[in-house]
Formats: sequence, structure tokens, C-alpha cells
Amino acid sequence: MNPIGRRPILLAGAVALIAPWARAADEAPDALVQRLSDQVLQAIRSDKAIQQGDLERLARVVNEVIMPNVNFTRMTASATGPAWRRATPEQREKLQAEFKVLLERTYAGALREVRDQTVEVKPVRVGADDKDVIVRSVVKGRGDPIQLDYRLERTPGQGAGWKIYDLNVLGVWLVDNYRPQFAQQINQGSIDTLIDALAQRNQANAAASTAQR
Repeated sequence: MNPIGRRPILLAGAVALIAPWARAADEAPDALVQRLSDQVLQAIRSDKAIQQGDLERLARVVNEVIMPNVNFTRMTASATGPAWRRATPEQREKLQAEFKVLLERTYAGALREVRDQTVEVKPVRVGADDKDVIVRSVVKGRGDPIQLDYRLERTPGQGAGWKIYDLNVLGVWLVDNYRPQFAQQINQGSIDTLIDALAQRNQANAAASTAQR
């Protein structure tokens, strides 16, 4: 094929690769939350195991859909407090890993009974200079509505978009909820004490979930 004739094909391929990046750059925070919520609900509706109460499968959906859009370093550091600055890189990595598992299960647990619900995301006005916003949403359907709110930050750099750095599950901001618990564990021992406690809690949760199947 003539190289000139190939140029439109190459350009089309480049546009296809750029399109997701451009959407992330332009997507408003409330639109981001709506898209992620719809993806999670669609996964619930299409997976019979989740509908039958398989929390592990639902947690995997949360991991695949929600967690890539979370600034997990900021979230873990905020929950850990001053001890985060004293932690070694290895301790930070372990702490983030265990906290991530805990948050996945907390988020999944809030959605465990969801079947045919819909998500209403409140619109948010975002100024050009706004760096932080709160997006509020309600999962509606049979039973009581489920409140799921999000704190998001505008990430630096072109095309970076918005990242979640805190979640409000059923009226409780998770960072505020876990901060005193983390401080208590650290004060009783060290940051390794906290890591061990989270690991044990995650193992107990996993065992309980397996027993309920």
C-alpha cells in the first residue's frame, strides 16, 4: 500500500488510542461517579453469583471498577496520620495492600443486597480552579436507599482527570472512621502492629464470607 494511503489508517488508530485518555481528562467528577456506579450495578445485574450473595466476587468488581480511580496513597496516608511519614516504603506498601482489601469489602458489603436499583448522582458545579469536590449519590430501589458519597481531587498534569480519595458509605466517611482505629493500633505497638491487625481482620472476613456460601 502507498505510504500516503496508509496515513488515514494510522491516524484513525492514534485517535482510538487517545480517546479514552481524552475522556478521562474531560470527564466531570459527577460524570465519573455516575459511570463507575453504573458499571458496578451492571456487573451485579449480570452475575448470578453476586446476586446470590457472593461477597468475594462483588469485591473483585469493586477492585476492577472503583479502585483504579482511587488515590490510594493519599487515602491510606490520611487514615494512618503522622505515623505514615515514619513508615518505611515496605511498610507503606503492606499497609496500602491490607487497607485496600478492607475498603473493597466495606464498599462491596454496602452493595451486597443491591439487585434492580438505580444510582442517582447529584450534579456538582466545578470551577476551573476547584481542586476538591464532594459528589453525593444514592442507590435507590427496593428497601432503604444506600448513601454513597465521594471526595475527589483534581490530579495534576494534563489528562489526569479526577481521583477519589475518600468514600462515605452509609453516612460514614471511611478515612474519618478508620483514623482513630489506626491510631489506637499504632499507639499500642507500631505500624507493624496495625498491618498485622488489618491482615488478621481481612483473613477473618474472608473466612466468614466463605462459610456463608
